[in-house]
Amino acid sequence: MPETNARIGFIGLGNMGARMARCIVDAGRDVLGFDPRPGAVSEAGASPAAGAAAVVAGSDVVLLSLPDSRVVESVVHDDEAFLAAVRPGQVVVDLSTASPESTRRIAADLAERGATYLDAGISGGAAAAEKGALTLMVGGDAEALERVRPVLDLFSASIHRCGASGAGHTVKLLNNFLNAIALSATSEVMVAAKKADLDLATVLDVLNASSGVNFATLNRFPKIITGDYLKGGLTNTLMLKDVTLYLELLADLGVTSLHASGPTASFGLARALGYADQISNTVVDAIGDVSGGIRLHDQREDA
Repeated sequence: MPETNARIGFIGLGNMGARMARCIVDAGRDVLGFDPRPGAVSEAGASPAAGAAAVVAGSDVVLLSLPDSRVVESVVHDDEAFLAAVRPGQVVVDLSTASPESTRRIAADLAERGATYLDAGISGGAAAAEKGALTLMVGGDAEALERVRPVLDLFSASIHRCGASGAGHTVKLLNNFLNAIALSATSEVMVAAKKADLDLATVLDVLNASSGVNFATLNRFPKIITGDYLKGGLTNTLMLKDVTLYLELLADLGVTSLHASGPTASFGLARALGYADQISNTVVDAIGDVSGGIRLHDQREDA
């Protein structure tokens, strides 16, 4: 049965985690939270816990939003206090972008303790997280998903069960790779359009009414050409990490990747040029830097 009164814990209250936790709190639910960054828990509206293990001990549903599999494993798989606090019937939901292989190992370990581990990749970015309109791609036990659905519904608009453990993170990596392709390729096109002295709003109108339309042309670049980079989303470092995880997945599956070089080079360039911790939309500035110092928006126009 759905756990409508479950105690909710949240570990990892960064850009995305804080927004999801805030949606839960704004819906009138208490959240027990932990993040190593000072002030992160209170900013999200959660009640502070002494550590990750304390969140597990005080919660029925534990949500994780962490940077990568290495961090997830250090918190869940390698922390004896965390594992000791896990109890039968508990559900841990990993909202991170992580390796499906790592996810399956953690799920098996928690299953030995009677708990269930769901991998739930998210899509929609910071804007959707703030509105509680994320898309979730979930892998793992169907019954456990139904139990925690009332919690997940507080920050998502659509939830898709993709299959067994690891399937949610697999679909997430596939989606993020297409996102990386769209953003890096559209950045290149828009820099070329600027250098060709074209009106960028008109170019976007054409693309969005033509076969080149994609998420970046529809949702990112109409803002970027006005100087709004939509700060708060995935950084260039994290985007490159996701592309690398995608390549590892394809290697495990025995599938050849013919298109990974573009986003790998683009977001690698952005990191090398000093945009590592800035939102991935700034990849267009990195490409502009090596194309003659091109910027889509002239800040002097706003002066």
